[in-house]
This record gives sequence, C-alpha cells and structure tokens, in this order.
Amino acid sequence: MARKETAADAANPGRLKQIALTYKMTRRADKKIGLVLAAVGIVTFGVFLAIGFLIGHPIYLGILGLLLAFLATAIVFGRRAERAAFGQMEGQPGAAAAVLDNIGRGWTTTPAVAMNRNQDVVHRAVGKAGIVLIAEGNPNRVKSLLAAEKKKMNRIVADVPVHDLVVGTGEGQVELKKLRTTMLKLPRVLTGPQVTATNDRLRALGDLMSNMPLPKGPMPKGMRLPKGGPKAR
Repeated sequence: MARKETAADAANPGRLKQIALTYKMTRRADKKIGLVLAAVGIVTFGVFLAIGFLIGHPIYLGILGLLLAFLATAIVFGRRAERAAFGQMEGQPGAAAAVLDNIGRGWTTTPAVAMNRNQDVVHRAVGKAGIVLIAEGNPNRVKSLLAAEKKKMNRIVADVPVHDLVVGTGEGQVELKKLRTTMLKLPRVLTGPQVTATNDRLRALGDLMSNMPLPKGPMPKGMRLPKGGPKAR
C-alpha cells in the first residue's frame, strides 16, 4: 500500500512539471495566454455564482462554477497550447511526420519514403481510405517526388486509391494543424483485410528510413543529407 502511495506522489510532481513546461512553451508563442485563462476562469465562476445568488443557492452554484471554471480553463489551455505547438512546428522539415505519428488507430504510417537533398520529403500513410502520400517542402520540388511515388504505388498496388497532400499554407495545400482532420475525412473504401494486404505488399518495398536513420519529428534546420546518401526514389 505504501509503495503505491509513493509512486502516486512521485507522479504528481512530474505532471505538474509537464504542465508548467507546456505553459512556458505556449507563452512564448501566445503572450496573452495568462490573461485569457484568468478571464475564462473568472467569468465562468462569476456567472455561476451570480446565478446562485439569484436563485438563493450561492454555495451550490459557487462550487459547481468553480469546477466548471477549472474545466473551461483546461480546455482553452489545451487548445491554445496545441495551436502554439503547431505554429512552432509549421515549416520545419519533418513536422508532418510528428503529426502522422499521432494520427490514431487504423493507420500505418511510414515517414520519409522519398526525400531529396533539399529536405523535401514524402511520407506515406495506409488506412481504410487507401494510400495517402503527404509531402512537405518546396511546393514546386515536391511535385516530382509525389509523381514518382504515386507512379510506384500505382504499379505495386494498382487496385488501391492513392491520395496526395502537400502540407503548407499556400493555395491547394493543407495546413499542418488540419492534416489529421483532412486525412480522417477521406472516404473509407478498403476493408480491414485489404488494408493489411496493402501494407504487406508495401512492406516488401522497403523505404528510405530502413537505409538511413532519421530523427522522429521535425528535423533540425540546416541539416543536410550526406553527399553519398540515398536519393529520392
């Protein structure tokens, strides 16, 4: 029993430290985060307390308002923290891979199936929507990478639909923060066994990651592939 309490006590500082670090990170990109959270908490609590006085139950409504104020503050904090994180990742090579890594169940993702020396990258995701190729980098350069990868997919798995997305803020591109939502909205056309069969066929191809180690998530700015490194396929 004592051992369980010790573990729980040790976990609390870790969670508080994580929240503090997240707040500091968010505040760098969102200077008004403190004022916004305070306003949300105070307004929510004040509204319920006022209603409590009007109906003659200030204590009950005050307690309820306090709980809801905490909940509302946590929700707003989470959304603004997520927005700040995406803002910091936007435009960094490999940022889309970090999003794909957390897309959820039902998807098999393979980062960097194609890449050139300018750090333009194509990632691959396979799910019930078929094959999705996600490119990030210079919009003009990634076109050739996507075309080559789509040609390969059509040759290996011709019976599976292939979608292509370019991550960015320009016309016809998908913003990083909307990448997951966009992929989840794609129509589901494959069954579970078909997805498994597609993954098995693609796994036989191998990919760039099996030949060259790359860090997960955003790659450091200025990083270049070695001259002898593999080229985009």
